[in-house]
Amino acid sequence: MLDFDDKIAVAVSGGKDSLSLLHILTKIERNYPKASLVAVTVDEGIKGYRDEALEIAVENCTKLGLEHHVVSFKELYGFTLDEIVSRLRRKGEERLTPCAYCGVMRRKALNIAARKVKADKLATAHTLDDEAQTVLLNIFHGDVLRIAREKPVTAEVHPKLVQRVKPFCEIPEKETALYAYTRKIKFQSTPCPYASEALRNDIRIMLNRIEERHAGMKFTIFKSIEKIRPALEELAEKEGLRECRKCGEPTTEKICKTCQMLRQVS
Repeated sequence: MLDFDDKIAVAVSGGKDSLSLLHILTKIERNYPKASLVAVTVDEGIKGYRDEALEIAVENCTKLGLEHHVVSFKELYGFTLDEIVSRLRRKGEERLTPCAYCGVMRRKALNIAARKVKADKLATAHTLDDEAQTVLLNIFHGDVLRIAREKPVTAEVHPKLVQRVKPFCEIPEKETALYAYTRKIKFQSTPCPYASEALRNDIRIMLNRIEERHAGMKFTIFKSIEKIRPALEELAEKEGLRECRKCGEPTTEKICKTCQMLRQVS
């Protein structure tokens, strides 16, 4: 996933997964003097939640002696997530959950942040649990071609897209939590106030129940998708990427999802 001279932007949310990844990559990077690390955090603007996470992220980066950059929804899009949710509820437009908006906008924000710090790779702390959930989520949404694009190491398909890597993709979430606890890493444990509304939350509960009764199911889902991914990639390649007519960021459509969402909010 990584080369000896990479500049790696690590997506740090303040939670156990991202901070465990940050600490582990910092430890590994010491053996590669030509490589460098920088932490990037997205401030979605969730009152009473993101403020604490930002403080924890800053504290950990200071302790590790790492450069830390923050990008915000307000700065990039003109609205915080709280403001977006409030506007949509006033308009009665609640077809999508807050997490649906946040997910799309966070992906774009992280890519912009990684590009801004001139990173070669953007490392995210998606665990085995996240990967299995995402596979089922995309199937339930009928967006199977996204499975081809959201892989452990993304393809270099556009100069504006920083290549993403997921070092924890085969590591169960319980193990990243165990690492954080044993290493006494301070992290945010409070869940996002919007998380309970998301379909992903239902899928997480369902998968955990299945895993408890049939150990290894999450790993089986991950490995199964890796086997059929080449066939999905062939279909996805036909779609191709273009630049959004509004913001200029890479997209499969004429107008990217973020700009479409922001149009609904305005």
